[in-house]
Amino acid sequence: MAALYAMIAVASAFGQNNIAEEVAWVVGDQPIWKSEIEEQYNNMQYEKMPINGDPYCIIPEQLAIEKLYLHQAEIDTITVPDASVMAEVDARINFYITQLGSQEKMEQYFRKSLPEMRESMVEMVRNSYRVRSVQQELTKGVKATPSDVRRYYDALPKDSVPFIPMQVEVQILTLNPVIPRQEIEDVKARLRDFSDRVSRGESQFSALAILYSEDKESALRGGEIGFMGRGHLDPEYAAVAFNLNDPKKVSKIVESQYGYHIIQLVEKRGDRINTRHILLRPKVSDNDLINAVNRLDSLRTDMVDNKKFTFEEAVAYVSQDKDTRNNRGLMVNQQTGTPRFEMSQLPQEVAKVINKMEIGDISEPFVMIDPKLNREVVAIVKLSQRVPGHKANISDDYQTIKNMYEESLREKMLKDWLEKKIEDTYVRIEPGWRNCDFIHRGWIKEGNRK
Repeated sequence: MAALYAMIAVASAFGQNNIAEEVAWVVGDQPIWKSEIEEQYNNMQYEKMPINGDPYCIIPEQLAIEKLYLHQAEIDTITVPDASVMAEVDARINFYITQLGSQEKMEQYFRKSLPEMRESMVEMVRNSYRVRSVQQELTKGVKATPSDVRRYYDALPKDSVPFIPMQVEVQILTLNPVIPRQEIEDVKARLRDFSDRVSRGESQFSALAILYSEDKESALRGGEIGFMGRGHLDPEYAAVAFNLNDPKKVSKIVESQYGYHIIQLVEKRGDRINTRHILLRPKVSDNDLINAVNRLDSLRTDMVDNKKFTFEEAVAYVSQDKDTRNNRGLMVNQQTGTPRFEMSQLPQEVAKVINKMEIGDISEPFVMIDPKLNREVVAIVKLSQRVPGHKANISDDYQTIKNMYEESLREKMLKDWLEKKIEDTYVRIEPGWRNCDFIHRGWIKEGNRK
């Protein structure tokens, strides 16, 4: 019966388009067209994505896998907010236009009009969200105990034990330069103007966010930050955002540690909320930076030369970095959750200073861009540990090995699930598309070998 439905779907598609399109695969009742494979290949070439093997084997298998996940998404009734999809589509189109130079050049390159591109990208982005949701749901129970991690490490072949590059542990003390009141008022005036333009219907909030917001990541999505709980948002931002009820309204101006915002509600879902915002940051003058450098220079003299207090004591009373102030200034690597950084993972200004220091040294004050706030601050750092490059071991690199083990569990769970799904699903691979070394077993059924 599945085969009959598949053939009906293919015949229907031919009839609708009146084009002799070539079907490469059929998965369930869904055909995979040669044109789909060609389009995917062109996109991967443009984005310089590696293809390790024959693209006419790899790409159709990837598309077939996507269809299996999407079928599960239908069963699980997984949906994606339209606003999230459209924000990402707009961001991608803006990226292509920027890279290629104009809308016309983009349309020539992809051989599609802008509306056609937008239509195909909406489906692609929505499918990508749904596939990730299914994968996360399938692997949400993955959790490793210390004994599991040790057994995994002991069983690793020697040539599979990763080499850990030289790592450092760094303590930091930061000072935010004083910003003139007039600069703050100018920022607020710009935000009030944006709010008025949205309220009068002259501008779309998302368009203004793309053009002017200084949160560059969310600006690409029209200012949208995605669904978050109250605890994942800045407290001042959350207090205003969770009181919004009308998606057409714009909030009052909100001051947070990141700068000044106006906020618009996208959607509420239980205890989570999706908003878009425009962020502006008051600029720091050269004179303000010099004053902050001088203050930290005096502080360093009292620590290093006069021994009035320790670096850790100064952090507790002076540092304005909320994330490290209560932890003796110790920086935490957000990628690993540990205090160890490879040099490439540190802010470049910190890495440049640390590279010349010995353990226990305290640096001269320097200006850096705070990676969280994306604004200039003045800092001094202390090198608390340097670990030479080495083969990973369970005592020094437990978190790295644990991450490896949990990722291997997730990969196996998804592989096992896919191969069971392949076994239970009608699959037809047309002649000329079968001579491949597929990643997963079971694509070519016994009745499908001729």
